[in-house]
Amino acid sequence: MSGRLGAFIKKLELPAEFVPPRTLMHNGVTAHAITRDDVADDVRGINDSLALIRETRGGKWPTEPVTEEEIIVDEYWHECEFRDRKSFSYILTSADLGYIGCAYLYPLGVRRPLTPELAQHDVDASWWVTPDAYDRGYYRTVYQGLRRWATIDFPFSAPHFSNMRIPD
Repeated sequence: MSGRLGAFIKKLELPAEFVPPRTLMHNGVTAHAITRDDVADDVRGINDSLALIRETRGGKWPTEPVTEEEIIVDEYWHECEFRDRKSFSYILTSADLGYIGCAYLYPLGVRRPLTPELAQHDVDASWWVTPDAYDRGYYRTVYQGLRRWATIDFPFSAPHFSNMRIPD
């Protein structure tokens, strides 16, 4: 049975009247819905963070620097997914550093094959931050923010945090 689940994605279940927040805040971190206007910052942040993203978030990630032409496709995809309420991707900023990374609320089965254990959850939450942000403790702060955002600002009750490194 679990082998068959791996081919599926568990759609996010949201009340019809729910309006996904375009901006979220927590302890000095602001998250805003990704748009095509974020491409330059995103490219710079990704390229500065490739090794750290692989260590902390994991998953399929480029091993070589990315270009604006490559990332613009992702930004459009994220915008469409947000509009259609299929997934929610955010740019993370702080007052002291500006751009510090990204956070994602995805359906289960997107980042990893769906299993009976994963199917017990209602959203896959993940994130990454730049090395400067990591050194200043924002990796933990964003995790704390995601825990709040997923269950208070969004109507999820059982988020799965899929990063390779989960703070204490």
